Amino acid sequence: MITLIFVFGLLFGGILQYAKLNRFNTISGLALGKDFTVAKAILIAIGVGAILISLEIGLGFASYHTKPLILGGIIFGGIIFGSGMAILGYCPGTLPVSAGEGSVDAVIGIVGGLVGGFVYPVLLPSFQGILGPDLGNFTLKTMFPGTTVLFYVFVLIISGLFIAFSFWIHKKENSKDIKWVVSGIALAVLNAIIVLKYVSDRPIGASTTYPYAIDSVFSFTNNDYFQKIQDPGHWELIFLLGAFFSGLLFSLIRKDFKFILIYDNWKSHKGSSNIKRIIWSFVGGFLIIVGARMAGGCTSGHILSGGMQFALSSFIFAIFVFASLLITGRFFYGRKTTKR
Repeated sequence: MITLIFVFGLLFGGILQYAKLNRFNTISGLALGKDFTVAKAILIAIGVGAILISLEIGLGFASYHTKPLILGGIIFGGIIFGSGMAILGYCPGTLPVSAGEGSVDAVIGIVGGLVGGFVYPVLLPSFQGILGPDLGNFTLKTMFPGTTVLFYVFVLIISGLFIAFSFWIHKKENSKDIKWVVSGIALAVLNAIIVLKYVSDRPIGASTTYPYAIDSVFSFTNNDYFQKIQDPGHWELIFLLGAFFSGLLFSLIRKDFKFILIYDNWKSHKGSSNIKRIIWSFVGGFLIIVGARMAGGCTSGHILSGGMQFALSSFIFAIFVFASLLITGRFFYGRKTTKR
């Protein structure tokens, strides 16, 4: 099973690299409102994945794995996560892929994420109250408790809208690059395979790795939080190790492996100071893990996986993440400071 999870991580990393979904310039480009590759890939992945997973669940080959609607955690976590994602230019699942390609800022982001993962359970009791009560799991299926034709009709309609929206954005961008279509569909298929009962019986995820890894290293395991995240954290750690080696392997094959700290988007808007980029990479990594843990998931485990199951909690999280991402991008990056 460990080998299989590692292979899934390799595939995950390869899919992200194909459309450059893991790159700083791509994700920060979304924060700047200039590059919607990530948004398009997520939309088409949710649309295709929802159809596949709904059929699997209906046939008894899979089951629902959605995040509960803990409103405060999802809203505040989404805001913090989106802000950190804009600053860092990566998310928990793309960090190891880019680190494998030689991105030094991604490595620093991982360190920040590990610190965030360690601090979060320590401080959790002090702000547990603002997360809010568990309101339960609400999905499209909740509206159709029985297996009905109407449910699948709605699945097809809503999925079609997601897919159509991705192509509408693509048309507005006036871009000819359609690699995002391949990567988005591939992410949907990969998640549909992983979620099968006889494969992993769980969706793709990434952010639990960080508190699991750092708490294991420092033996901070004798607490309720670690017991809760132990199993998913172990799975995701192996998965992300596969993603890291995917970044390393494919960058060596492409012959573009290179240690880089400052990318074009950062240099254009924030300058070429190494110290500044190091500090903000750490801060961004810290924020995305704290935000993800508050919300119970990240881009892959919440927005993608939950979106494919039409989970209300994941849609609310996505709204606050992208709103925070765009607002932070607008004010954090501001005007260009240097020419490319």
